[in-house]
Amino acid sequence: MVQRKVTYRLYPTAEQRRALEHQRWVHCLLWNEALAERRRAWTERQESLGFSAQCKRLTEWRRQSKLLRGLNAQSEQVTLKRLDEAFKHFFRRVRNGEKPGFPRFKPLHRLKDWGYKAHGDGWRLITNERMKHGTLRLSGVGQVAIRGKPRTPGTPKTCEITRRGECWYASITLECGPERRPGEKLGGLDWGVETFATVATPSGTETIDNPRHLARTLDEIRRVQRNISRKEEAAKKASGKTRDFPVSNRLRKEYERLRRLHRKVANQRHDFLHQTTTRLIGQFGVLGLEALNIRNMTASGGQYKKGLNRHLLDAAGGAFHQMLGYKAEEAGAWAMEAPTRQIKPSQTCHACGRQAKKPLGERRHECPCGASCSRDENAARVIMRWAEQQLYGREPAEAWRAVRPNHPPDDPARLLNRETHAIA
Repeated sequence: MVQRKVTYRLYPTAEQRRALEHQRWVHCLLWNEALAERRRAWTERQESLGFSAQCKRLTEWRRQSKLLRGLNAQSEQVTLKRLDEAFKHFFRRVRNGEKPGFPRFKPLHRLKDWGYKAHGDGWRLITNERMKHGTLRLSGVGQVAIRGKPRTPGTPKTCEITRRGECWYASITLECGPERRPGEKLGGLDWGVETFATVATPSGTETIDNPRHLARTLDEIRRVQRNISRKEEAAKKASGKTRDFPVSNRLRKEYERLRRLHRKVANQRHDFLHQTTTRLIGQFGVLGLEALNIRNMTASGGQYKKGLNRHLLDAAGGAFHQMLGYKAEEAGAWAMEAPTRQIKPSQTCHACGRQAKKPLGERRHECPCGASCSRDENAARVIMRWAEQQLYGREPAEAWRAVRPNHPPDDPARLLNRETHAIA
């Protein structure tokens, strides 16, 4: 059994919406008060408070505060746990010499969600056997109509209530046993921007077009951003304030319009990635991939490379490889990342193995041996040859240990345990 998440859209009534907003506001107050207590304890007594100590304090606060008593106690502990995790990450970054990023006080607009620990304690999902649509019962809110369904039904474990713009969502963690059937092909995949992916197989190659979701909406996003900038400048000039200036209803509507556009692009991208990765895993039993470091690929370039960086981020190579990885695990297939620095797919000839540097603008592969194809097709073929070499002439158990050293040889199809963020 593994853990997967399903997101339901909530359809609260006007009264339920006010109750949800009230609970979000109280969780924001709790976060800020707990953070202030930690800072006071260190400043005054050189004492570092942990999660357990703050849970004890929460019991006292609930006796003193009617606001806190009105919320589910376990959900308040989740907020304290998230603050504790923020401090753990802060100390980890300090130890590693990274930018510390001390936990901050949150205004209401920065606290988007809160969570519940156990099904039946403050929340209950009420649906049919397929877990499609239904209602979600929340403590202090009532039964809220929901729409959505998981790919694989399971047992509800945890819940997170999130506000995105003017919409409310419930992200529920299910304990389930997802099943997928892998294909039988061997292939190599080269991810890119000109074409989203080029897939090479022993019988030929195919390309997956880049949908460029952001590029199709970018002009409209820019128009809305210009409207926002113009209205903000007018509000600053009228109020004489550069910060905390009054926001008019028209400006608020422009903010919401911009949020809707970005949500639309994100939803389109997410849907495309899921459909593409599911189709690929259904075709291939072994799929070689190029190891990517998107952060380094988009870290520099400034004004001259901002367009390419935008396209790289829009294509979401990291999320694409991550989805391929865990879906291959579920299906018992192999999705292997090739060591890019060693095999150099773009610079190596798939036919003879000769290596020669190519500038990024050179989109054709021409080799003295006579091989001629597109740059992406050549890289995909090189990765396919590498994947074939990893498995050629070896026992299945030995090959399995080579590509997945953390898995036991007698359990090649063991599912990946993708747990939700620890809030217990």
